[in-house]
Parts: sequence; structure tokens; C-alpha cells
Amino acid sequence: MSAAAYEAEYQQLIEPHRRELHAHCYRMLGSVQDAEDALQEALLRAWKAFDRFEGRAQPKTWLYRIATNACLDALARRKGKRELPIDRGPDEPPLTETAWLEPYPDDPGASYEQRESVELAFIAALQHLPATQRAVLILREVLGFSAKEVAEICDTTPASVNSAMQRARAAIDERLPRQSQQATLQALGDEQVRAIVERYVAAWNRGDVDAVVAMLAEDATFSMPPIAEWYRGQEPIRAFLPTGPLSIPRVFVPIHANGQPAFGTYKLIDGVWLRNAIHVITLDAAGAITDAVAFLDVELFPRFGLSEDAWKSD
Repeated sequence: MSAAAYEAEYQQLIEPHRRELHAHCYRMLGSVQDAEDALQEALLRAWKAFDRFEGRAQPKTWLYRIATNACLDALARRKGKRELPIDRGPDEPPLTETAWLEPYPDDPGASYEQRESVELAFIAALQHLPATQRAVLILREVLGFSAKEVAEICDTTPASVNSAMQRARAAIDERLPRQSQQATLQALGDEQVRAIVERYVAAWNRGDVDAVVAMLAEDATFSMPPIAEWYRGQEPIRAFLPTGPLSIPRVFVPIHANGQPAFGTYKLIDGVWLRNAIHVITLDAAGAITDAVAFLDVELFPRFGLSEDAWKSD
């Protein structure tokens, strides 16, 4: 086989799975950049092994085995786990090496189930599972592999897969809300969600603390990783906003992240609008905001189709 034919056959095998393989790596690792690195490593391994792939395994199973192992290797090298500030209790020691969860850009063609499987609460809960249990739960529940297929991917037995699955499910249920964000958004309806987003944008853009707080649930949380401090409740958030995010003008641009309403935010410094955060919100059944996370990593902006450039205020 010529080099060109080899490359074409390899790409034909890989391309239908590339986007979902990236999402799989994100679920495993909780970071867009780590997911990109793991995917590139997996594709390199697949390329090197492609001449030995003879179709005895399903292409999807073969690719997910390689990608899962690349993620497990990455987790074995990692110190600590990725999490959100609200996952850390007041008595926990400070982080010596910051490793926060990162938001994930929405795929416009994603199904309800695919959006549900990248919600912030689900991704955050996954990071608290041991690596193998995490892989088993994702492969079984999110991707729909059978216990036998997962055993093949993870190089173990179906009995071990079922045992790991049972432990993982019990652990993750303790951390997840009773209803997924997708179910909540569907119940609210597109029109109401759009109205909530518009009100939130307007409140922030005009610097109206009372209007922002009025949209929060009573026990809402507000965090800004990589800053470790976070706030719970309307009054603590009300007290913080004027001296924190609303101490300078902001502009909120609606986007979507993790299957949830989100915003690219910009702040006005010396007459110039600068990139600030990817701001993701979670809603309850009444349309109140239960959680707002402002990810202060401007390197994420291009992944969400947001401008990298600053611009002068009019």
C-alpha cells in the first residue's frame, strides 16, 4: 500500500470518531487542553498501530481502547484532580498545584444525551472517581459499550467491569443533582431560557448588582477559578460583586458551554475592552441561577469562537 493510500485509509477510520473521542478525553480529564493532548497522543498511537489493525475488533472499540489508555496514562502522571472551587470544603488544605476544571465548547450537532454528558456537574463529579471507575462509567453509561466491550477496552473481565460500575454509580449519584441541566432547560423551554440569558446579559452589562442578585437562587454559588475563594447565598454574593467583578464595567456575550447557557466576558481597562472569562450558569426548575462559574482563562476564548483581540471603548 502506498503512503498516500495508507494515510487515506487511516483518516477514513479516524475522522467519524474524532469529535467524540475528544469529548471522551475531556470527560476523563476535565480539561480541554489535556483532552487535546491526550487525543493527539491517542491518534499517534493509532497511526503507529494501524498496520496491525485487521478489523478483528470494531474500529470504534479499537479507537476507544487507545484513547482511554492515553487518558489513564495522563491521569497516572497527574498530581491531584481537576475540580471546581465549590468542591473544596473550608477545612481542606490550599492547593499547592492549581488544577481546575475547564469549560467545554458545545458541539452544535450534539444530541440531548451528548450535551448531558458534558454538563459541569457531571464532569466535576467524574473527577472524584478513581481513574478506572471513571473510564468504566463513561464507556458503559455515556458511550453505551457492553460490559464485555468495556472489559476488552480496559483489559479486564466483565465481572470486574460490573463491580467497578456499581461502585462508580453509587459514588457519582451522591454528587449529582436529582435532575440534569438538560432536563431543566428542556422543561423551561427555549423561549424562557433565552429571556433569562437576555436579562442576565443586560444586568451585567449595565452593572446592576440588584438585578444580578435577583436572578439568583437563595443558595446560589459563585466562583472564579483559578481563584480558590467562592461564595454561597444571595447576600454574600451581593456583598462581593461591587468590589469584585462589578467594580469595573463588563460586557457579556452569550455563548454555550457544557450544554449550558454561558458567556464570554470582557472587562474595561484604561479605555480598552479586554478578554476576561468564560462564565457558565446553571438554572433550576424555576429559572433561577443556582451556580455561576467564571473561568478566568482567556486562552480558552478561541475555542468558543470569541475574539482574541481587545478593542477600544467608544
